[in-house]
Amino acid sequence: MKKIIKTSTPWRPQVLVILGGLCLLGSVVPAWAQYMWLDEKGVKQLSDRPPPPSVPEKRILKAPGKTAFNPDAAPAEEAAPAQTSTPTLTERNADFNRRQTEARQAAGKAADEARQRAAIAANCDIARKNQQALNDGIRIATYDKNGERYFMTDAEKLEQEKNNRKVLAGCK
Repeated sequence: MKKIIKTSTPWRPQVLVILGGLCLLGSVVPAWAQYMWLDEKGVKQLSDRPPPPSVPEKRILKAPGKTAFNPDAAPAEEAAPAQTSTPTLTERNADFNRRQTEARQAAGKAADEARQRAAIAANCDIARKNQQALNDGIRIATYDKNGERYFMTDAEKLEQEKNNRKVLAGCK
């Protein structure tokens, strides 16, 4: 005749399940003591340590002994700033392209202004030289519309001096 020996008892698996559940529960308890706050850029920060003293109380969303932030609750008098979502790649690319276009436009505008300043400076130099020539009292030769050379009369010199003074009034 054979002897049958029972080696397992029915209560051991139950004890292991209970012990495993208690271990899992013990590992979750530290998560209840987490701190959650918004930094100065509006980014949510999570830590097991309190936020720095520079963080105002209204930005602390969760702390031990403080109820967690509830988005469905009625807004407080001074609600925490709205969290900005992280921009998508398309949004970041569009922003980059916009900044590049603005930079090119600014560079083009600066180059145009530099060319205008150079042209004004050249015109002022020419007007000064013409004025000096008119003030010297020498005979000034010029050309008419047919390309023939002639000397300016005194009336033409006075008219030219008036025009030069107007130009020189705008020069620095």
